[in-house]
Amino acid sequence: MEPFISKREAAEHVRVARYRAGISWAQIAEQLGVAKEWSTAALLGSHPMTAAQAAVVQELLSLDDAVVEALQMQPYRGPLSEDDLSDPTIYRFQEAVMVYGPTIKELIHEEFGDGIMSAINFQLDIQRRADPEGDRVVVTFDGKFLDYKW
Repeated sequence: MEPFISKREAAEHVRVARYRAGISWAQIAEQLGVAKEWSTAALLGSHPMTAAQAAVVQELLSLDDAVVEALQMQPYRGPLSEDDLSDPTIYRFQEAVMVYGPTIKELIHEEFGDGIMSAINFQLDIQRRADPEGDRVVVTFDGKFLDYKW
């Protein structure tokens, strides 16, 4: 039996294999027939893949069976590591939530009432928008509204 590897270790294998293969995250998603945001999150350890999906990725990236096994396991979702949190891209999202979080909360409550946006029934979309002053990153969080039941 091959040794077990964690989802975090599998993610590192995927990142390196994808780079070496010269395949984009979008190309992998296209082969899987899913959104690039979902497949990238799954390949980085945040979602489980089906056996069929993992097999497609194994073929595309020449991954070991241990990596394919890890891709299919249910993840533990929780806090990011200190390395992740100190990454400038991730930190800027934290910064945006620190600055705009109270505004987002107030506007959600004003528009929808007392409740939250689901991160389980959720979609993420990342797009590039051309701008004369430099291209813009457009990130859309699309989550179901869940009202508090009293």
